[in-house]
Amino acid sequence: MSDTGSATSVASVYVHAPFCARRCVYCDFAVTVRRTGDVGAWAEALAAERLRVEEEGLFRLRDRLETLYVGGGTPSLLGPAAMDRLAAVIGPERLTGPDLEWTAEANPESFTEEVAAAWARAGVNRVSLGAQTFDETALRWMGRLHGPDGPRHAVDAAGAAGIDNVSVDLIFGLPESSGRSWDHDLERVVELDVPHVSLYGLTVEPGTALGRAVREGKEAPVDEERYRAEYLRASEVLTAAGYAHYEVSSFARPGAEARHNAVYWSGASYLGLGNGAHSYAPPIRRWNVGDWDEYRDALLAGRSPEQERETVDTDAHALEHLWLSLRTRDGIPRPAVGSKQERVTRRWVDERIAVYEEDRLRLTPDGWLVLDSLVLELDEPGA
Repeated sequence: MSDTGSATSVASVYVHAPFCARRCVYCDFAVTVRRTGDVGAWAEALAAERLRVEEEGLFRLRDRLETLYVGGGTPSLLGPAAMDRLAAVIGPERLTGPDLEWTAEANPESFTEEVAAAWARAGVNRVSLGAQTFDETALRWMGRLHGPDGPRHAVDAAGAAGIDNVSVDLIFGLPESSGRSWDHDLERVVELDVPHVSLYGLTVEPGTALGRAVREGKEAPVDEERYRAEYLRASEVLTAAGYAHYEVSSFARPGAEARHNAVYWSGASYLGLGNGAHSYAPPIRRWNVGDWDEYRDALLAGRSPEQERETVDTDAHALEHLWLSLRTRDGIPRPAVGSKQERVTRRWVDERIAVYEEDRLRLTPDGWLVLDSLVLELDEPGA
């Protein structure tokens, strides 16, 4: 066993649940398609990885976690017992802090009242629902299994179980052929009156069904102008409805900002468990193999499921910190007057893609649309 004296202490854990009943047309995540999730095998593999992490001495879980996020895949496919089984893996005593944010993702069709009640009893206090759209035709195009009223039923199930902190995911930039009305989707999500909304822009990944369809000319590539217009429209509608646009893709009522995601944006350390999961113990970032069977088999055979790791050097860390900071409403410190960075950002302000607020510089929604190019511009030698 390694000496754990130098182990990175972590208060935030991500856990991957790999099972999905169907793979969506655009999905390139580390998922395994099965009618139901295998909660026993999942918990067994996670327990083996957690033990191995401790033996390696890179990470050490704190006595009380601050955030726990269960993503996927479709965690709700694992059923009512999933979060009790996970608590046993993590250590129930670590999940008793009064300020713990325990989020679990769910799809509307598998987030039943029974699942919601069992998860709440286990300690889950935040649910992220993968709605994506309320349009029946678009749902079929995506390969989603719930109907237009699925998100409302899921929100009601969460509320009945005492889970009021609910986030709803929507995807924008769908092709016109999907038949979806973006304004109607925005109206429906506002009607749900949930504390948090997350937006995801459609991307065409090469290995997905959508990627193959675009290559074969059966689907059009993403319309950049439509993508831009829908993103800006969402910002306009949701902020008018009382949500703060506090990060590139995130909107929240006051006090409902996602604390776990803020760990990533701040560059803090975190542990990831499960196939495809990433962990970060500055300056080391590591990630597991993406295939579920390969991940599980490695652990049961006493081998590490780690696929690769990298050391984030000083320059890469500085660039990453700049990018992560600019993607939030907090932005970065205002550059010194007369500096080259100040001249660059002054032009951004003139072009209305950024604003100065007291001693901070933050991007506007128009700026967030071109975040990557702005970060590179500010990072250029001499800037």
